[in-house]
Amino acid sequence: MSNTLTIRFPEELLERLREKSKLSGLPVGQVVRQFVENGLSEEPVARQNQAWRKYIGIIKGGPRNVSSRKGFSRG
Repeated sequence: MSNTLTIRFPEELLERLREKSKLSGLPVGQVVRQFVENGLSEEPVARQNQAWRKYIGIIKGGPRNVSSRKGFSRG
């Protein structure tokens, strides 16, 4: 590998990272690379939150515009 990145971790996070490294038997750098790769391969949260949109309009038999029903809004 030819690229170096310097990251400053809070002491508590660094200890957790070292513990994970010790338990897995992998060097700290490899553990960090795995976490970064996993994080980058996941679908962005914004897209996950919009997954329901593909179901819009598939329910048949209901009113076309519920908000325009008489008596629906009592104000």
